[in-house]
Amino acid sequence: MTEGILNINKPAGWTSQDVCTKLRHRLHIKKIGHTGTLDPMATGVLPVCTGKATRIIEYYDRDLKSYHAGMKLGFTSDTLDIWGDVIEYGGCSPSDIEEDAVRKAFSDYTGVVKQIPPKYSALKIDGKRAYDLARAGEVFEIKAREITIVSNEITKFDAAEGIIEFDVVCSKGTYIRTICDDIGRTLGCGAVMSSLERTGSGYFRIEDSVSLEDILEMTDEEIDRLVIPMDRTLEKLGRVLLDDNRLRAFINGNPSGTGYRVTEETEFRSASEDKYSGAGIYRVYCGNEFLGTAYITGRDLIPAKVISR
Repeated sequence: MTEGILNINKPAGWTSQDVCTKLRHRLHIKKIGHTGTLDPMATGVLPVCTGKATRIIEYYDRDLKSYHAGMKLGFTSDTLDIWGDVIEYGGCSPSDIEEDAVRKAFSDYTGVVKQIPPKYSALKIDGKRAYDLARAGEVFEIKAREITIVSNEITKFDAAEGIIEFDVVCSKGTYIRTICDDIGRTLGCGAVMSSLERTGSGYFRIEDSVSLEDILEMTDEEIDRLVIPMDRTLEKLGRVLLDDNRLRAFINGNPSGTGYRVTEETEFRSASEDKYSGAGIYRVYCGNEFLGTAYITGRDLIPAKVISR
């Protein structure tokens, strides 16, 4: 099988790891991993990397995510969604909530926001998953953290039924369940998430995705045609063209002070705490062949991930 990325439309009821396990067996490949966990009941875009493409997963961390979500007004739950146990019913009826108040609550929930992740989540607390601690009835605290909401727009408001649908574009680490809970508390009636579909994740879009059911029925040749080359998806990384005489040096992990030229500038900089922190990261090519990624610091091109050869 060609190594690269498959844009899977995750079905409801499956964990993200379930999808990888099923694909590992179907594709007969050991190295496989997803980018950006989706809750089991959520659907939508789940990029799955195969083979050497698993080495570039970290470059997707800062990609913006987009979702279409539904929320039900009138009560809160322990999991912050409609599938959890009800904690309490709101202090007012959803039908009493003015639409202007709803729209203001959504408008205010944009920009850099402090958000407390749900206790029923995959976050690790002292080495243990938060949902395992919550299910065991243990008392623990999750600290608020900053996330970014680029846009947060209502697409449907039904006061009589207490239903809101909305589209949100946000940074990694945003919990849509928490958005619903926070806005429900702002409105004074409580709210839970009732549906969630991820419609985009960086390069990947829902309209280009393929269902897991369909891909499991395809031939190897049909699947290969769906595999996206890894370098194509790294759209925020710039591009460097390497001279032929520096090819062997790069493959061997050696830096180059000359023998390359930048053909596209990068939007992506290293966030590591080592000496390369803040250095620009680029895709490296020799001719049309993608070789891997590299830092540029000063005049030096320093290999980060040698993928080809």
